[in-house]
Amino acid sequence: MSKRTRRPAPATGATQPTVTVCRGCCCGTPKVPGLDHSAQLRDLRQALDGTATVRVTDCLDACERANVIVVQPSADGRQNGGRPVWLGLVNDPDAVPGITTWLKGGGPGLSDPPGILDLYAFRPSRAFKRNSTMHDPDARPVCRPSSANRLGGHPMNPDLPERRGSADPIRSADDRCRV
Repeated sequence: MSKRTRRPAPATGATQPTVTVCRGCCCGTPKVPGLDHSAQLRDLRQALDGTATVRVTDCLDACERANVIVVQPSADGRQNGGRPVWLGLVNDPDAVPGITTWLKGGGPGLSDPPGILDLYAFRPSRAFKRNSTMHDPDARPVCRPSSANRLGGHPMNPDLPERRGSADPIRSADDRCRV
């Protein structure tokens, strides 16, 4: 038997819900008019500070439903049966209060979403699920340099032609991660 003392196993899953906001080729760009995309992201971050982790990702490959937000449960929510909830066409400023109210109540698995979010909920395609870690609660974002789009084409499939979105002044180098 080893003389070393055993360290406790690391906890799995996030202690709080995670909100992934797509800001790729269509989401967060002028292709979706009538919404201040920077303000939407700023409002989410401010409202959920200390309640949920908000991260920005490149294209989630659900462009027909731009703007896309994915809400992942906390570890406790996952234990209670919570699963990631995909929200599409989140192009109304009134959607942010519904999302924040739900997450302040615990989010997926711990509280029911407000009825208004039923209008936005959808299931991602099977092809996306096969090629993504988004459905894996223990997955971590894969970060890459901001020049990846210029060098490798589409972030989810390098064989596709390059897709460019508008520059988002809120994004930092740490935000340029994809799941």
